[in-house]
Amino acid sequence: MKSFLRTLSLLLAVALAPAVQAARFSTVVIDPGHGGHDKGGQWGQVYEKHLALDTATRLESYLKQRGVRTVMTRRSDYFVTLPGRCAIANRFRNAIFVSVHYNYTWKTDVSGLETFYHNGNSASLAQCVHNGMLKRVRANNRGVKFARYYVIRNTTIPAILVECGFVSNSTERSRMKCAWYRDALARGIADGILRYRGF
Repeated sequence: MKSFLRTLSLLLAVALAPAVQAARFSTVVIDPGHGGHDKGGQWGQVYEKHLALDTATRLESYLKQRGVRTVMTRRSDYFVTLPGRCAIANRFRNAIFVSVHYNYTWKTDVSGLETFYHNGNSASLAQCVHNGMLKRVRANNRGVKFARYYVIRNTTIPAILVECGFVSNSTERSRMKCAWYRDALARGIADGILRYRGF
């Protein structure tokens, strides 16, 4: 029963997200997933670590154009531990944390975008960002979900983890290899962040 009530409260938090008062923050900590020896999801020579870094770099550019201060947990192909990523995020008080990833599964027919949060105060951010991506690209909507991923569970600021499609799906893999698709996703994430901020 407790588990059901907790799930219900989290679902309500997401459902009410558009009505939540605009959040005020000065910094966005952008976390490109994986890096270095940690390739993340991969298919052939398509590595999640490269896709995530490229998308995150584009996201940073769009946020800076709108006057938003940004911090990157990595700027090139090197490994950062999960505690290290959280430590960077936790240096900031008036900030949010956005971890950028691409997905993988052995079920090659699975596709779509999904966005995760852990704390209730991050649910509205997740919903805004998720909606922003879906407005920019045509993709299966896998929804906004509660999860216990390390980087969103161990940060002290609102934190989300975005999965920008499945490397294991041939259709999505073809798209994510194209700069225009990664650019559209970055714009969508930026749109969502700015909407969450009340712009």
